[in-house]
Amino acid sequence: MEKMFKVSSNPHIRSKDTTSRIMQYVALALLPATIFGIFNFGMHAMFLVMITVSATVLSEYIYDRCMKKEISIGDFSAVVTGLLLALNLPPEAPLWVGVIGGVFAIIVVKMLFGGLGQNFMNPALGARCFLIISFTSIMTNFDCDAYTGATPLAAIKAGEDAPELIDMIIGRTAGTIGETSMIALLIGAAFLLVMKVIDLRVPGAYILSFVVFIVLFSGHGLELDYIVAQLAGGGLMLGAFFMATDYVTRPITKNGQYVFGIFLGIMTGIFRIFGPSAEGVSYAIILGNLLVPLIEKVTKPTAFGKKKTKKEAA
Repeated sequence: MEKMFKVSSNPHIRSKDTTSRIMQYVALALLPATIFGIFNFGMHAMFLVMITVSATVLSEYIYDRCMKKEISIGDFSAVVTGLLLALNLPPEAPLWVGVIGGVFAIIVVKMLFGGLGQNFMNPALGARCFLIISFTSIMTNFDCDAYTGATPLAAIKAGEDAPELIDMIIGRTAGTIGETSMIALLIGAAFLLVMKVIDLRVPGAYILSFVVFIVLFSGHGLELDYIVAQLAGGGLMLGAFFMATDYVTRPITKNGQYVFGIFLGIMTGIFRIFGPSAEGVSYAIILGNLLVPLIEKVTKPTAFGKKKTKKEAA
């Protein structure tokens, strides 16, 4: 029998969507961004995606075999982790970077903490941050045959001319394999929304709070071109719809999801505007993952028929 995945606070309603079905939907939703990234950046990007996904799946399989556990690759979560990690890699990164990142994501971030449902942070983002720390020059080099120079956000932060907005929306810019095309990512996000795999609580709160933050503190006010560039020119759409919505590492309470999304938006704004790097989505989501237990404790609904004690209300 396939395992049911509980994705809400008590009381639980059992859904026909199994873990594997949900992960298959997410993998399908990532295909537009994956296909565009391969079309945009070329064959090396395709090989990098294939190698990274293979590394995550094989790592989970070998770990389960060595630990004499039930083989879990059938739930497709390793495939999703591999896809997300690959889409967060520079298109010309060496293939071995995808292998190291895939092994780290599965073994260190996921399996050593008990496997799916037990990891405290998004495995793909944990691996990406590990790769940035370990191989900074590789992970920050976005030059390729198709594009040279800085990413749109790096150009904006440096005061240089950024690509045209239409190019950022379509995806004709430098960046990681999967983050450049806002259109492709929104197509995938729309699919997840229609299939009711995700809702707008986390991504909506994330994007709205980020926009409010940059309007107030960026110095550009309501300048529409700047706002759109910040939304389309980096990893915000990929992070908001595909990583911040991860069932395992987001709050399960509805109010907690709003708080979580607002926190991510504010932290992303702080990293982008006041930090040394032009990006900040990965760090914001990981910090949010670490705060999920606290957010859930604060926003946990009172059990039906139970009154809060004075200590709980204080």
